[in-house]
Amino acid sequence: MRTAAAMFAALALAFAAAAPLLAAPIQPDDCLAARRKNTSHEAACYSLLYEGRKRTLRIYVPPRHTEPLPIVLVLHGGGGTGGGMEWLTRRGFNRIADRDGVIVVYPDGIDHGWNDGRGANRSAADAAVDDVGFLRTLPGQLASLHPIDRARVYVTGISNGGMMSYRLACDAADVFAAAAPVAANMAVELDAACHPARAMPLLIMNGVDDPIMPWKGGLIRVLWMTRGTVLSAEASAARWLALDHCGALEPQPVLEADPPDGTSATPRSARCADASEVRLYEIRGGGHSWPRGEPYLGRAIIGRVSQALDANQIIWKFFSQHARGQ
Repeated sequence: MRTAAAMFAALALAFAAAAPLLAAPIQPDDCLAARRKNTSHEAACYSLLYEGRKRTLRIYVPPRHTEPLPIVLVLHGGGGTGGGMEWLTRRGFNRIADRDGVIVVYPDGIDHGWNDGRGANRSAADAAVDDVGFLRTLPGQLASLHPIDRARVYVTGISNGGMMSYRLACDAADVFAAAAPVAANMAVELDAACHPARAMPLLIMNGVDDPIMPWKGGLIRVLWMTRGTVLSAEASAARWLALDHCGALEPQPVLEADPPDGTSATPRSARCADASEVRLYEIRGGGHSWPRGEPYLGRAIIGRVSQALDANQIIWKFFSQHARGQ
């Protein structure tokens, strides 16, 4: 018996050694890849190996919470970092985490970008980086740091990170409970390839006067460069109305008065199959920005940062109303 057991153990060990290692355990990191000058961070730095690449991220785990917690992934835009996204959102998700008990994750894309499904994307797509696989891996990895609620894993992001949120809604609906792309429309290539495994709650928050991500669709323009073609914000919402088997978008009450910055926010939402929901925030006068976030570039480049709504609070409230398997 002992000999057979030893042989079985040896075979198991040999098989494990021969199997491809997709994701090594998450571990603390020194933050060198995600450091930003003159920026105060609260989230701690970690890294893991995924498909032979070192992947870095920041994680904020709120104190005094021992129960399984939901997870919110917050994805930076093209050229950004996870640390920059923590700064851009003014650490608002961290304060929500303290109040309500949430683990907030700010991952770093390879070469500061995400493989969001566009053929004209940056080097992440050119190198065929499996960002869907990497981001699908994170909830299981985070369980080694704190108990997690796998039915309440969410993703949001801005620009390239918002487009990556669309892709995860399409390709990883079995992992993520809801998604909230900001300053992002659906890529034309992704439109044809999107087949989510279930009705996926989706919140879209876009500026009508965004000079980079066109509200009416077409080419994404960053200064003199183009970055692929997208549907309009309305068509992106309509695509998800069809995917989620929804009714029509209906106007919703505006909860906050218009600020004196020349912007206003008009929400519309639709109820869908399986208790899902699609919601569209039309931010008139808003630019390529995170509402009430940091103005990361000049107004001439990104337009206005709307003060008409608090993106952090609205996104979290939407997320908290949806869980997988409801």
